[in-house]
Amino acid sequence: MDLFNPSTTINLLPHDGEVIYYGPIMNTKDAVSYYNLLMEEIEWANDQAMMFGKLIITKRKVAWYGSERFSYTYSKITKTAMPWTKELIALKELVETKSGETYNSCLLNLYHSGDEGMSWHSDGEKDLKKHGAIASMSFGADRKFAFKHKETKETVSQVLEKGSLLIMTGTTQENWLHRLPPTKKVKSPRINLTFRTIVKK
Repeated sequence: MDLFNPSTTINLLPHDGEVIYYGPIMNTKDAVSYYNLLMEEIEWANDQAMMFGKLIITKRKVAWYGSERFSYTYSKITKTAMPWTKELIALKELVETKSGETYNSCLLNLYHSGDEGMSWHSDGEKDLKKHGAIASMSFGADRKFAFKHKETKETVSQVLEKGSLLIMTGTTQENWLHRLPPTKKVKSPRINLTFRTIVKK
C-alpha cells in the first residue's frame, strides 16, 4: 500500500465520519529534527480550562498559532493566535500538500510523558469550519489515539507514530469522540500539532 496516496488509504471509522491515517510522511531523521525545533522554538504554556466554575491548570502545555490573530475559545478559555514560525509554515505546507486541504491555524500540545493525556471530546467549537478537516501531526513518543462513537459506543484506536499524519474530516466531530489515553508505558514527551481552519465571524 502507498501510504502517501490518499486513494489507497483506508478510513479508520466504520461509519458516520472519515479519519484517514497516512502513517509517517517524513523520515525519522527529519521527524526528530522537527521535534527538537518545536520543543525549543514554540512558546509553550500550561493549558487552562474552566471546570465546574474553577480554573484548572494542566501539566500539559499548549500553544496557538495562525495566519491572523484569531481568537479561539475552548473549555471556556479564549486564546489568541501567535504568528506562524518558519517551522510551522513548512509543516503546514507539507500537510496541505498531502491532504489536499488548506489550514489557517494550529493548536499544539506538549505531553511530557504517558501520564498526560486528553479525555474524550470532539472538536466542535463554533469558531471551527463546519465539517472542515483537522490535520494531526505527531512528533516524539508514539502514542495510541482512540475514537468512540457517541451513540453506539463502539471504539477504534490507532498508534500515531513520529512524523505521522492523521486527518479527521466530514461528520467525524458530530458523531465520534476522540482521546489520547494515558499510559504508564511511555516515559518520553510527545508533541502534537492540529492544523485547522478558523472561520471569521
